[in-house]
Amino acid sequence: MDFKEKINEIVEKIKSDKDFAAKFKDDPVKAIESVSGLDLPDDMINKAVDAVKAKLTADKAGDMLGGIKKLF
Repeated sequence: MDFKEKINEIVEKIKSDKDFAAKFKDDPVKAIESVSGLDLPDDMINKAVDAVKAKLTADKAGDMLGGIKKLF
């Protein structure tokens, strides 16, 4: 599994699992390590956290744009 696939998997888990979403919000590093099963170096885990946050933000923006398009 590549990095992008793992990020998508984590994002989907956050969206579908409220407990995991809370864990990610409180401690994103530990949350990602628990899903990946790996103890990654800090620079890699921080990139993963940033990527997950960016994907979540992009998904929310897309959902909002989709809602606006329905209005017109």
